[in-house]
Amino acid sequence: MGKATISTIAVTAFLACAPAAQAESTQPGPLATNSAVALFAMPVANPDFSTFTPTDTPVRNRIDYEIWDEAMNYLVFRMGKSLRQNPGRPSAGMGSRRIYGHDSRYRLEGNRILFSFLDQEVIATFTEYRQDLERVGTELDIASLSRNEQLAFWINLHNVTVIEQIANAWPVRQPREIEIDGVPMDEAKILSVKGVSMSLKDIRTQIVYRHWRNPKVIYGFWRGDIGGPSIQSEAYTAQNVGRLLDKSARDFVNSLRGTQKRSDRLQVSEIYAEAQPFYFPEWGQDIRAHITTYADEDVLALMQQTSNVEAAISEPDIADMAGGVREPSYSNVTSAGSSVSFRVPQGMARLLSERQTKIERLIREGRTGTVTFENITLPGEEGEAATNEVD
Repeated sequence: MGKATISTIAVTAFLACAPAAQAESTQPGPLATNSAVALFAMPVANPDFSTFTPTDTPVRNRIDYEIWDEAMNYLVFRMGKSLRQNPGRPSAGMGSRRIYGHDSRYRLEGNRILFSFLDQEVIATFTEYRQDLERVGTELDIASLSRNEQLAFWINLHNVTVIEQIANAWPVRQPREIEIDGVPMDEAKILSVKGVSMSLKDIRTQIVYRHWRNPKVIYGFWRGDIGGPSIQSEAYTAQNVGRLLDKSARDFVNSLRGTQKRSDRLQVSEIYAEAQPFYFPEWGQDIRAHITTYADEDVLALMQQTSNVEAAISEPDIADMAGGVREPSYSNVTSAGSSVSFRVPQGMARLLSERQTKIERLIREGRTGTVTFENITLPGEEGEAATNEVD
């Protein structure tokens, strides 16, 4: 981030039009390879969260995330789409047997947050912004907004909080190691909206998964690790939430951390297990149908070669550039044969070099670039079809 900081953080509400959609819950069902013992059951609904049930007659307010949008442009380092290939084990640095930085087979997948460049002043602004979001969620009555507006709010609040907590704990190798008052970060009641104490997991399972029928909402929630969906380089808004979720879904489904083949089994990420009671009650059938929606040719072929489905892929390593550690040695970064005026750790320099090689290959093979259409009203369209509402 250099000297760039997030300052004068505030969230404002202003009028905007956005229609609503009906809320609907799904029923629990078995999770396994295809038909064995369930791994997850539908979480018991906490009555405290009923206040966040979306209304049928939303008001036309919009939340402005311009400052967070600007921050994400500084914070997020994009790694590019997956090659679906194991990059192999990296070499140790010169004069050392220790490998610093990322050594995961998924290290070239998923966007990163530049935690190692953040100072305490910047980290404090994350806390300020998170508190502003909580306040806005209380004063505006989030449940009365359009469904897209609500969804963008919950995703942003979740992800801002993850970034804040990891930044406060960094250096840390795996976000799941972080505890708050002895409770894992994901389950700690560190948030409060409308007087309801909630955890990151509560946002996903007590609010969003219960009231949004489309499973693509799964891909909006950043967990802080390499194994989950990517953090996006822009804030979620009512206008872009559908597009960003589709983008994140395509990236994840077609990556090694999303889908793999092991013998005759289709292995998928463990994040689908948490969402199974809500979106995949008939586990094997439903998860295959969902993945097919976003799968490219390679993954479609992989699905044809497998039968049972197993939620077995995970990578808990932190999604940063330095592997969650401070290195004792540094190396200069060069560009066009000239030394740049700052230094980065050797592990980070290696990761950047590996990424550059991957990007060059993607370009050679013509596997870069996407075309998206968003919020285009066509003749004769009305309501949700014209506004990209996420149901």
